[in-house]
Amino acid sequence: MNDKHAAVVLDLSANGLGIIKRLAERNIEIYAFDTEKSYRIGKTKLATCSPCPSPLTEEKELLDVLITLGKKQKQKPVLYTGADDYVIFISKYREELSNYFLFLFPDHDVIEQVLDKQRAYNLALKHNIPCPKTFIIKNEDDMKTAIETLEFPCILKPVLGHEFRKIINKKAILIQTAEQLQAEYPTYQQAGDLIVQEIIPGDNSCFYKVATFFDENMNLLAQFSLQKNHQFPAQFGTGAHIVSKTVPELFDICLPFFKAIHLKGVAMAEFKKDPRDGVYKFIEINPRFWLTHSLTGAAGIDFVYLYYLSMTEQQPIPHLVQKDGVKWIYLVRYYLTYLTKRKQEGMTLRDFLSGFKGEKEWALFSLRDPMPFVRSAYSHLVNAWKNKRKEK
Repeated sequence: MNDKHAAVVLDLSANGLGIIKRLAERNIEIYAFDTEKSYRIGKTKLATCSPCPSPLTEEKELLDVLITLGKKQKQKPVLYTGADDYVIFISKYREELSNYFLFLFPDHDVIEQVLDKQRAYNLALKHNIPCPKTFIIKNEDDMKTAIETLEFPCILKPVLGHEFRKIINKKAILIQTAEQLQAEYPTYQQAGDLIVQEIIPGDNSCFYKVATFFDENMNLLAQFSLQKNHQFPAQFGTGAHIVSKTVPELFDICLPFFKAIHLKGVAMAEFKKDPRDGVYKFIEINPRFWLTHSLTGAAGIDFVYLYYLSMTEQQPIPHLVQKDGVKWIYLVRYYLTYLTKRKQEGMTLRDFLSGFKGEKEWALFSLRDPMPFVRSAYSHLVNAWKNKRKEK
């Protein structure tokens, strides 16, 4: 194995730290960057970490930082990211960055399509993939059509989620009535374009994800699927407690779809199984490593290392059969979700504790450096306390 290429990770959230942890287990030299706030929480001894300019507002400065680092390396480092902001940045400057780094993304127009929720839904429908009823409102006629067609409650979601969350700090907005939609839509729209969407019934366990890694020639090197058990926040959020689970029906849906749109590199699609008809409904695509990707290593399909091997031309063997039943737990988020579900859904302490049984992969936590876990837990608990005080 040739491990002389360093790795550069843009993202110090739990996602990026999962990449770092996997690479550190292989004794690969790692450089990691993120903006100041994320850097303070996520910095780790497993990598040489530094704060960096924002990929949204300081593109040229960030490009200079990376090119300066790349010029110092004897061999091109492998470039990773776990956040949409960095995906767009890398894709936009792929020509300049490819002189100094190894990475693989779909064409820029594909990235723009899949990260724009309205365009992604249109793309899915074009390929006969079921989606929730979805509307984008640009005028009063659009609002009238949405109100007449949708059942309430429904949800407001941003077209560009990564930009919206920077301002609103929510993945979706619950809308109880038509009157609330008409009153609040203009306010939220100031943070970016929005879509209005039906709520697919069912609890967190109805959510599934499929991940793939296609090489430059669209050869499949890895595939993986999982099921959510709990998410944070409990109603509209990201994974807090998930389990590896092979779902052949979703591979049958996603593999032809991804091939058709040439979604090379690492990508993930999320679906929700509709209990009304048993159909998997498309939710979103991420053309990058996703939050819970570190579960793949524990389940026998290490996406992070396969990506490294492929980028450094070491011809990795395809890994297409996973180990099922392995859990991924983001402890502080799992605990906070339990507190919410204890009140709203009757989740018991026994239910919470039973979630720790069996083989596990911990988000963030590493015996070699527990501090990112400690800082993240503290930050989450403080924010939860502040939010609780606001509600009083």
